Amino acid sequence: MLNLKRILLGNKNNKLCYYIKALVRGLIPASVYRSYRNRFLNDSPNDSYIHSRVNYYNKLGSERSLSSSAIQIKNYQIPKKIRVYYFDSIEYLRYFNGNNRFEIIPGDVTHVPSFPALVKSRPIDGENANSVLLNLDKARHFNFIKDDFSFLQKKNMLVGRSGFGQAHRARFYDLYKDHALCNLKKAARKSDKDFLSIAGHLGYKFILALEGNDVATNLKWIMSSNSIAVMPKPKFETWFMEGTLIPNVHYICIKDDYLDLEEKLKYYITHTDKALEIIKNANKYVEQFKDNKREKLISLMVLDKYFKFTR
Repeated sequence: MLNLKRILLGNKNNKLCYYIKALVRGLIPASVYRSYRNRFLNDSPNDSYIHSRVNYYNKLGSERSLSSSAIQIKNYQIPKKIRVYYFDSIEYLRYFNGNNRFEIIPGDVTHVPSFPALVKSRPIDGENANSVLLNLDKARHFNFIKDDFSFLQKKNMLVGRSGFGQAHRARFYDLYKDHALCNLKKAARKSDKDFLSIAGHLGYKFILALEGNDVATNLKWIMSSNSIAVMPKPKFETWFMEGTLIPNVHYICIKDDYLDLEEKLKYYITHTDKALEIIKNANKYVEQFKDNKREKLISLMVLDKYFKFTR
């Protein structure tokens, strides 16, 4: 049975509901949040899984200085642009003393800042401790779906929709736009004649998940479906911890030059058992992000550690 999210929103999160919740949260006095934080953190379970995620997102291990541009929580204001980063960060920042200082870099962050900063994304490799991850722009990125089609019911093809504007995406498009195993179109908006909804993607066994400016936005909903994400090993990560994904366990991994795509597709078309195992692993991986209470606790612990290791 089709669920309401699919009928009304096309398998996407409700942005109006998101903004209403954010504004309502802002009406509650900060003192209420701060008193709740102490109980929440003090009563938190001594869980190795939780601590491992906190330390994954926040790798600070010694005290570091913030820059002169750091701001106090009490002076944090709604910006004129990209407001979702404000709402997603203040949701948890308001639990802390208003005098605490922090830095935040909104947008697609592909570099490691010189000072500890809250970011949505960071490079996976190298020294990235100054990039402290929070679940930012989550209404767009953290979108999980329900897929009513089994893998066996789907077409033996790879589907992909994008503007294919970045050089690496353009190269993929040029290589495979006419390939018999691929359905690729330059269509990123509903106004584009070849636009395909999420539901339309679900008719295919394999879905392209190439990184854009940073991560592949569609990776989360693909991994919650009965289709398989196809992509090279990721170079950037978010709250989804893309750096912990295992090639050919959670997704079909192709080479950075894309030249083994046909070989990989044919293998998983003929080895259905291997494909179904990837789907099972991907679905299980997604489940860890669906416990809202635990996600909140981890977010608060990440910030608590951030304030302890910055000055």
